[in-house]
Amino acid sequence: MRRIYTKGYIFLYAMLLFPFIALAQTGSLTGKVSDEKNEPLPGASVVIKSLSKGTSTDPNGNFKITGLSNGSVSVQVTFIGYQPFTKTVNISGATSLNIQLQPSAQSLNEVVVIGYGSQQKKDVTGSITTVTAKDFQKGNVTSPEQLITGKVAGVQITSSGGQPGGSSTIRIRGGASLNASNDPLIVVDGVPLSSSSISGVGNALSLINPNDIESMNVLKDANATAIYGSRASNGVILITTKKGQSGKLSFNFNTQAAFSDASRTLNVLSADQVREYVNAKGTDAQKGMLGTANTNWYDQIYREAFTSDNNLSVTGGYKKIPFRVSVGYLDNDGILRRDNMKRTSGALSVSPSLFDNHLKVDLNLKGSLSESFFGNQSAITSAAQFDPTQSVYADNSFGGYYEWLTDPTTPNPNAPRNPLGLLNTKSDSSKVARSFGNIKFDYSFHFLPELHANLNLGYDVAKGKGGTFIPAFAASNIGTKGNVTRYDNTYSNKVAEFYLNYAKELKSIHSNINATAGYGYYAYRTRNNNFPTYQADATTVISQPVYPYDIPENRLLSYYGRVIYTLANKYIVSGTVRTDGSSRFSDENRWGIFPSAAFTWKLKQEDFLASNNNVSDLKLRLSYGVTGQQEGIDNYYYLPTYYSSSNESRYQIGNEFYYMSTPVAYNSDLKWETTTTSNAGIDYGFLNGRISGSIDVYYKKTKDLISKVPVSVGSNFSNFLTINLGNMENKGVEFSLSANPVRKKNMNWDLSINATHNKSKITRLNSDVILTGGITGATGNFIQAHAINNTPYAYFVYKQIYDNDGRPIQGAYQDLNNDGSINTSDRYLYNSPAPKWILGFSSSFNYNKWTLSTVVRSSLGNYLYDNISANFATASNIISPAGLINNATSDFLTTGFTNNQFYSDYYIKNASFLKMDNLGLSYNVGSVVKGISSLNISANVRNVFTVTKYKGVDPEVQNGIDYNLYPLPRTFVLGLNVGF
Repeated sequence: MRRIYTKGYIFLYAMLLFPFIALAQTGSLTGKVSDEKNEPLPGASVVIKSLSKGTSTDPNGNFKITGLSNGSVSVQVTFIGYQPFTKTVNISGATSLNIQLQPSAQSLNEVVVIGYGSQQKKDVTGSITTVTAKDFQKGNVTSPEQLITGKVAGVQITSSGGQPGGSSTIRIRGGASLNASNDPLIVVDGVPLSSSSISGVGNALSLINPNDIESMNVLKDANATAIYGSRASNGVILITTKKGQSGKLSFNFNTQAAFSDASRTLNVLSADQVREYVNAKGTDAQKGMLGTANTNWYDQIYREAFTSDNNLSVTGGYKKIPFRVSVGYLDNDGILRRDNMKRTSGALSVSPSLFDNHLKVDLNLKGSLSESFFGNQSAITSAAQFDPTQSVYADNSFGGYYEWLTDPTTPNPNAPRNPLGLLNTKSDSSKVARSFGNIKFDYSFHFLPELHANLNLGYDVAKGKGGTFIPAFAASNIGTKGNVTRYDNTYSNKVAEFYLNYAKELKSIHSNINATAGYGYYAYRTRNNNFPTYQADATTVISQPVYPYDIPENRLLSYYGRVIYTLANKYIVSGTVRTDGSSRFSDENRWGIFPSAAFTWKLKQEDFLASNNNVSDLKLRLSYGVTGQQEGIDNYYYLPTYYSSSNESRYQIGNEFYYMSTPVAYNSDLKWETTTTSNAGIDYGFLNGRISGSIDVYYKKTKDLISKVPVSVGSNFSNFLTINLGNMENKGVEFSLSANPVRKKNMNWDLSINATHNKSKITRLNSDVILTGGITGATGNFIQAHAINNTPYAYFVYKQIYDNDGRPIQGAYQDLNNDGSINTSDRYLYNSPAPKWILGFSSSFNYNKWTLSTVVRSSLGNYLYDNISANFATASNIISPAGLINNATSDFLTTGFTNNQFYSDYYIKNASFLKMDNLGLSYNVGSVVKGISSLNISANVRNVFTVTKYKGVDPEVQNGIDYNLYPLPRTFVLGLNVGF
């Protein structure tokens, strides 16, 4: 039965009908400032110079200047990136003025956030891409990284699936490591977030409300990232949140109602196909096991899901102190039954200026509480296997769900479990609280205003707790009496930074110098509580460990400096250096030095181009630098340490049981993984900025790769050890283009295109081949490998032989080394999950008050291993050797394989794709009644379509091994944004 949802509509109708009354004041000038698409411009400056009066527009583009006398005044409106507007206005009581600004090539004057400071876009020396709120992905976006998916050249963001709050993989220029972290450093308002995962939530970033984000700056080359030293090899993402604006109070309410369903499910055999196969190939006993139902198990476990996302913000000034307060509530159902995440969030920003603006204080606080109920994803795997000829329910003691049994009281241990039973007999819930923020003091010395002292004190703390409960009657607990587990972990990240900045214009020599020197202290700490495991009746299964908790921690000390010198507004030389000391390394290897240098030539300022109106920008950038890596290393891995044995490994002396202490493998020679990057780039702009973009070519070389590898028995205290094992290189080209093909009074069209080509290669290893990429169905086996002169994570497979009809022949592989036998020596490296090209396209078309927008992405040349078909698409899966009837994926109809052929290159599939991420239509109603300053109604579709040759659930897979059965939902979103 289809569920009817009304909760989201209540918000929509209530806000449309809710009136607000505004009282006009005499002697005032009010109005609204909008852009060429008639969208509000927050923070625009509105000034009456002759009276020394002015203000800034609020988040909805509105402004108000009071205390004016009747008569003519000249009003000047300015906003970065737009042509200034000046108009003489006759003030007569309450006067209104609506202003629409037009873009200009002055967008080069936009301020870009860089590490420990900011620059005008025209002066940036590194490879940096800025995405602001106006260009973010639209619709039901629940996690910050989704805002820039497909928007930035060189950045690949891959979702893990459709689970609410699920994880995403972010890769900038392909990453720079093998087994250490390839995740970029993320800094929010000056607070570097911990890279640790948080128990109880799939994606730590999902605890940040995207509605509070103003802009995201992606730092890609070493000149831009080296100031962050040991954490910057994989790029840096700087997130700036929304701040307060001086002026009267303004409110903004945004609500979205979203409906989702499964966009694509795994193609498995129907009940009739299973019956046909068993009747043709099975024994009489097996035929007798067939049921009479036609059950679509995906219909049983999936549902239409509803999401409600509501956000309210208040912006204004109290006694000339700008502030912003926001609250948000997200209720996100997953398409898998019982899957749900609820997130309550709050944010506070206060930005006072003291001592005649010499001291600026910036206080930012963010907090969220997430409550999740996790649907049992084992049900998705079981739905691919469970016999579709059987009915869902049965009269038994296992909750009334049909199960394969060995006798009336015992489930068959070799059979998959009833998918709906798995969902409804497991409770898995969590509560996660996270808060982060900082207070920054920026003091400009009275005696030397060019010199600033900046102190940044920040924190990032989280607590995740939860557990699971499976009742005693559940068929999934074979041989046990239910299961109860719990966890309760805390995470702490403390930040203290202090730096001095000196910026001086030296007019006599046509120069400008900007110098920064600072110190940083960073402490990361985790407390993992260890709890016993119980049966459903509270009987202890695993008792309390001897140590009730673990507290791993590490610290980082940093010294850094940067100098930017500009000559004649044409030539810019930049140099940075950072030295980091990490507690993860021994004294001999503790400190790493990470320098960078860059040169920028602003060709547009040269005489031969200065007067050329067709060229609005032309800039050449060259940079070189070194960054580091320390993530992915166990804490104190260089120290000889011990851990307590488990309960099962205690030693008995008499009637007493004693815990033993076991040494942990360690490597005192472990040292920094470092990446050297060279970058050459061109920034261009034509036709007064209507065409702009950049081209970058880069080369990255990583040495002393950190990886965990097998070691000889007896050489250490484990058969695996973290070492520095080799080198790797990345080469690539990035291209971005933004254009404004149509710019008229009532019509505007903006589009942008980005393309990235990246190639990675391992250049040195301590072994010929290192296996990686474990697969499901073949326990302890690997399908990928690292090898010299090959792409990382290349597939390590046998070369399949096909018959005359193009069907793979079971067990028939080419003898590649011609030794007369087929063995592991005949496996070869074949393709990789890394795409050769990543493409992104965004478009926004505006006509009067209507706006149509879309985001399209493509990935070309990437391959995946179809672990689903390799595991399920066999005759032995349909008629099991254990005497069961199961299902198989439809790939079985192509291969006809009797048994699994896990290492055949047949299962390496072309995963290139074209996706429309978003398609949206919005209508800017404007001010419909007094008191409402803006009203915008929108409709969006997310995950619109996917074009691909791959026949699985989704060709976009994080690690190149497809066992991801939880599909991304297709979501239909209705939204309402009202300002008052």
